[in-house]
Amino acid sequence: MNHLFKQCFFGLLIVVGGTLTAQTSIPNDWYYGNPGEGYNGISMQKAYSELVKGRKTKKVVVAVIDSGIDIQHEDLSANLWVNEDEIPGNGVDDDKNGYVDDINGWNFIGGPNGNVGPDTYEATRVYGMLKYKYENAVESNLTKSQQSEYADYKRAKETVEKEIQKAKTLMTQLDNAEKRLMAGLDALGKALGESAFNAENIGKIQEGDQAELAMGKKVALDYLSDSEISSIEQLKEAIRAEIIEQKKGSQDKLDYAYNVDFDPRKTIVKDNYQDPAERFYGNNDVEGPDPLHGTHVAGIIGAVRGNEIGMDGVAAEVRLMSVRAVPDGDERDKDVANAIRYAVDNGATVINMSFGKGFGTHKDLVDAAVKYAEENDVLLVHAAGNSAQNNDEIINYPNANYAKKTGFLCKKQKRAKNWIEVGALNYKMGEDAPAPFSNYGIKEVDLFAPGMKIYSTMPNNEYAPLQGTSMASPVVAGIAAVIRSLYPTLTAEQVKEAITQSVTPIQDVVKIPGKKGQTTSFSKLSKTGGTVNLYGAIQKASTMKGKKKESEIKA
Repeated sequence: MNHLFKQCFFGLLIVVGGTLTAQTSIPNDWYYGNPGEGYNGISMQKAYSELVKGRKTKKVVVAVIDSGIDIQHEDLSANLWVNEDEIPGNGVDDDKNGYVDDINGWNFIGGPNGNVGPDTYEATRVYGMLKYKYENAVESNLTKSQQSEYADYKRAKETVEKEIQKAKTLMTQLDNAEKRLMAGLDALGKALGESAFNAENIGKIQEGDQAELAMGKKVALDYLSDSEISSIEQLKEAIRAEIIEQKKGSQDKLDYAYNVDFDPRKTIVKDNYQDPAERFYGNNDVEGPDPLHGTHVAGIIGAVRGNEIGMDGVAAEVRLMSVRAVPDGDERDKDVANAIRYAVDNGATVINMSFGKGFGTHKDLVDAAVKYAEENDVLLVHAAGNSAQNNDEIINYPNANYAKKTGFLCKKQKRAKNWIEVGALNYKMGEDAPAPFSNYGIKEVDLFAPGMKIYSTMPNNEYAPLQGTSMASPVVAGIAAVIRSLYPTLTAEQVKEAITQSVTPIQDVVKIPGKKGQTTSFSKLSKTGGTVNLYGAIQKASTMKGKKKESEIKA
């Protein structure tokens, strides 16, 4: 049982109890169906029964650049990519690709001393890197180029200081909440006396104007509705455990994410981080210390279909390559660039990237890798982000826009043609269609895909719903894999065209994510104004003439 913290009642700033609000029951397969049939689905079931069944298909390698994948998972192991040119465990780079024993992929945030778990956010790294230079700077004395860097410094400083204060404030709130909750439960225990701890006896208690007793009664009844707790002491232990878990999240932000002095890179990865050309570092542990996020993403793309276990991935003929580059913190541009290149060099034709950040310190490295993928006909699918922001106005990294170059002949910023940017669709329709956390942008976001309450694989053969644009992106990556499986002569650009030109349009006026009380047409939240549809994408692809020769198709 997972309880979430809710905003105050009875004067508390924060209280415990995810059961305080009734949860809407949503089918685990809500997005498998057709648009308008209760939910805005992607027509997956219809596509497989009418357009895919009985067709000749080709295996497609999809790289999942993420936190790692549980490669032993019952619903994923059969669909993992295997490097057949490498002999497992012999400590030799048999295929001479520069990576020893890379059987299921590679880990760019590991090294001889294990794996990076927590890491800093990019804002922290920018702040730490520029602090010595601009801490006492006078803006009016700076050159034009320095002013741009100074603006980054100020933004990073503001972000770090704000988040540190938020973490400290939450820690204080949690301490206060714990004291008040324990006092309320003590009052409830006193009122119960020798009576059994159950809903009937608690409900009989008249709290009058005793606020502590009223709170204790409310919390106990809410917990009892969704648990097997049989005493006040058990309830206290459960609440303390949850508060400790919540405090850990804040403490980790103070110790790691926003700590300018924290750098796991030096002791674990041991690469020359200042060398952008360095490629051959890391280790072959593609699970890492916490593969939860990557495992969930991988399942959405390619959990084994039709095995009556867990759930069905979007793509059937798929091989999942795990490329670990995302820690508990922000990914580093060098690792992202190398992860893309590794995936391209080892046969991936679709790459899912469910990560992002507000700063990009080495965009040139990532741009070069994106161009490399484009040159090698590899499609990149990227999550738009969960900050409820307009990506047209606030830059989210990485992105499809190549950095501007100076010079008379370099006036126009170019955009990668092999990139799809994905916002998150809610399971609700009407005004709530966009997920409330989703980034959006009529210039920067291509389309939306299901991203709320997405049921998928979790480590240790488990399954659970998660939400985020991180879940929307692999839905699109899975659809891209289906198209490349059915129509292997289509280029990455053509696959993107088939997907973006076949969206389900939504004409509703909807709430703008992050803009309380403001609405707009859903059509203005992305380039296409719609949500992805597998059936439509296959139909569109069937009308297109492939531009690739059979000899150019990756084996």
